[in-house]
This record gives sequence, C-alpha cells and structure tokens, in this order.
Amino acid sequence: MSDKVQIKISKELYDKVKEKITGTSITTVEEYIELLLENEFPEETEYTKEEEELIRERLRRLGYIE
Repeated sequence: MSDKVQIKISKELYDKVKEKITGTSITTVEEYIELLLENEFPEETEYTKEEEELIRERLRRLGYIE
C-alpha cells in the first residue's frame, strides 16, 4: 500500500500504544494501528467459478445447502 492518509489521535492514546509496543516486533504506532485495522477489515477472498462450485458441492454433501 503506497497511498497513505494522515489521521489524528490524542497524544495520550498515542503514548499508550507506543508503550504497549515497546519491546515487540512492531516498530511504530502507525504499523500497530494498520495491523489492527487490517484484522478488523480483512480482504475478501475471490474464488474462481470452479472453486465456488467445489465449495457448493461440499456444503451440499454436508447438508448445509440443498
């Protein structure tokens, strides 16, 4: 993701996040916030027609759909 926008949070919250990530593999507050948001809004998986049919067939066999 090369396009970035700026958001503002309180200094108090920023400092809490900075303290929380100290000593972890996360190096910046921005990185931490991006990870949280990516987990909250995951990308939807796109399936091919063949994959969709295979999924439907498995669901039929399991009795979830008719």
